[in-house]
Amino acid sequence: MAAGAVVATALLVLAAAAAAVSGLPAINVTAMVFEEGYAPLFGQDNILRSADGRTVSLLLDRSTGSGFISSSMYQHGFFSASIKLPSDYTAGVVVAFYTSNGDVFEKRHDELDFEFLGNIRGKPWRVQTNVYGNGSVSRGREERYVLPFDPTTEFHRYSILWTAAAVAFYVDDVPVREVRRSAAMGGDFPSKPMSLYATVWDASTWATSGGRYRVNYRYGPFVASFTDLALLGCRADPIRMVAGGGRQASCAADEEALRASDVAVMTVEKQQAMRRFREQNMVYSYCYDTLRYPAALPECDVVESERRRFKDSGHLRFALRRRGPRRSSRGTAAGRAAAAAAARAAAASRAAADLAAAAKKRAADM
Repeated sequence: MAAGAVVATALLVLAAAAAAVSGLPAINVTAMVFEEGYAPLFGQDNILRSADGRTVSLLLDRSTGSGFISSSMYQHGFFSASIKLPSDYTAGVVVAFYTSNGDVFEKRHDELDFEFLGNIRGKPWRVQTNVYGNGSVSRGREERYVLPFDPTTEFHRYSILWTAAAVAFYVDDVPVREVRRSAAMGGDFPSKPMSLYATVWDASTWATSGGRYRVNYRYGPFVASFTDLALLGCRADPIRMVAGGGRQASCAADEEALRASDVAVMTVEKQQAMRRFREQNMVYSYCYDTLRYPAALPECDVVESERRRFKDSGHLRFALRRRGPRRSSRGTAAGRAAAAAAARAAAASRAAADLAAAAKKRAADM
């Protein structure tokens, strides 16, 4: 089967799932085992894998953090993983799930980030997204959210969609941010092939209250677990800036299939779900940070009702009110799909718990 047909088939699988609790079609990702698409990046002794290779735990301890990288670089694609974050005191800890080409294009790299920022006990993890293109680190495009669930008790899926036209970030199949390419963005829109990374590391100097609270290794090792690993896209040559091995035509087919898929099309229902998530969970946006950017950057879609909720610093004026747990929909098709996903997540949680127990035993024995 041609590469374009493979991607198109995979995308049909994504679009065919039953409705999720959010009311949107669930993204039923076909996951792979670690060795099929990834390799250790650093801290190899702190990378633990389940027996079936489908769950990977990254550890941060006094000696080092850890991380893994995709075996190939991709020119656009859909990158996804279900992640369970460390619990208890996690100040200074950063767990990252992102695409980048910084190791190839050091001074003009592209990057798409999910960064999970740890906190002191009793305070929630925060999630930060960012977009860099062509080394535009001086024009950070950060947005920050508080999640509507506890990301330490079970797995939740985080996904990055990157096409030639737009970037979208998803949390549990709900789009939480979209950046559409415009001519005014110029090189600030990511355009070069990127790898997928997952890391856990010590960011004591900035991650929690600007560095006020640092990593306390008495609460370690800090374990972040990943499962449902998925890579959809065209493998690419980062130097020649074209698809490697004479695969230009198939990459064009992959891109066309990706952009036409339900995953990439931002329907009215997705836009509404995204607006609700942002209203309920966003606590900072660079688009409303007029102290930093007196004139909003060109891709910013300034929503007046949304803007009024933020200070000139881009931070939320008032603390968010957290809602109670969602009601179950187990009797519906969406509920049955969610139950099946929960069963898979439970199996991954058991594997992650075994890996975490092994990590703590190893730390105690050292």
